[in-house]
Amino acid sequence: MLNNNNTMEMVASLSHPFHCPLRLRYKRSSNISQPSLLQFRACKEPFVGCSTYKQAVLWNSYNSTLNGASCIPRKHVCVPWYNYLQEFNQTMVHKQAKASRPVVVRSELAGTGIPDSAYPLSDITFGSKVRGIGFYVVTAIAAIFLIVLMIAQHPFVLLFDQYRRKAQFSIAKIWASLTVAPFFKIEYERLENLPPPDVPAVYVSNHQSFLDIYTLLTLGRSFKFISKTGIFLFPIIGWAMLMLGVIPLKRMDSRSQMECLKRCMDLLKKGASVFFFPEGTRSKDGKLCAFKKGAFSVAAKVGVPVVPITLIGTGKIMPTGLEGILNPGSVKVIIHKPIEGSDAAVLCNEARNAIADALQHQG
Repeated sequence: MLNNNNTMEMVASLSHPFHCPLRLRYKRSSNISQPSLLQFRACKEPFVGCSTYKQAVLWNSYNSTLNGASCIPRKHVCVPWYNYLQEFNQTMVHKQAKASRPVVVRSELAGTGIPDSAYPLSDITFGSKVRGIGFYVVTAIAAIFLIVLMIAQHPFVLLFDQYRRKAQFSIAKIWASLTVAPFFKIEYERLENLPPPDVPAVYVSNHQSFLDIYTLLTLGRSFKFISKTGIFLFPIIGWAMLMLGVIPLKRMDSRSQMECLKRCMDLLKKGASVFFFPEGTRSKDGKLCAFKKGAFSVAAKVGVPVVPITLIGTGKIMPTGLEGILNPGSVKVIIHKPIEGSDAAVLCNEARNAIADALQHQG
């Protein structure tokens, strides 16, 4: 049994927040019986995970019960280490459940965007991925067979139709039609606004998806696209682009841009048509971006009409940045009346307004 002096000394020492339990146990070891020491070793594990101060409090409470001595009541509660693990696991599961909620991406259309540009990421289903794979399989198979025809007739095209290359664009139309037909339908409006095939013109359109090229090729017009030089390095596709007379362009290179515009003017003067995406790149959020004036400067200098075209739906079927999927849907192509004039700024504004109005009306 402990005398009153030892008890009071123990209580006083425990009242200090920096009390060391090792010193405490050493002082009391001479007065504790052998069974008490065994009990101490047996109860050490529940103290794992507690602070030094809490261990001292629990130890004093435990021995006070054994020895019949009084102790100061404490509000601290020691929790075994496995309880901490359970609480940690429950917290992590709760955070993961919150993070797995479906997220919806929406664009601020402001009346000039794509009506279907807002789509939930959770809607990217297994079927969309399968359709995406099927789309590229079909376009690859069709390209492999049709490139043979393009190569076979190319010498005759250069000899009799060097600038327009209608025969090559006829094969390109077949390739695009075979590719898109199994996956989505294209609806055309106001086809009567298209100029005759032999009339040179500058065609412009909004740009929202990789599918825009396929959609435009189905019109059957032999207009020359402008493409990045890196795409010409791809087998089959690059070869077809060369035989179609696609105009290469190095981005961020002012000299290449000037050469591109000069080549466009030369082609227009020789009876061929050219096609521009005045936004410069695909829209990432569905909004109609500002138009660059290069295409309209070419049309104003050469004196050819500008034909605005509105594309609707391609951004929903294959969104920008998600070229590996193909969602179900349909595409609409609206041909606007040709615009003529000698002021590039006026042509630019009128063409953009026509496309923006069509997008807003469809919304």
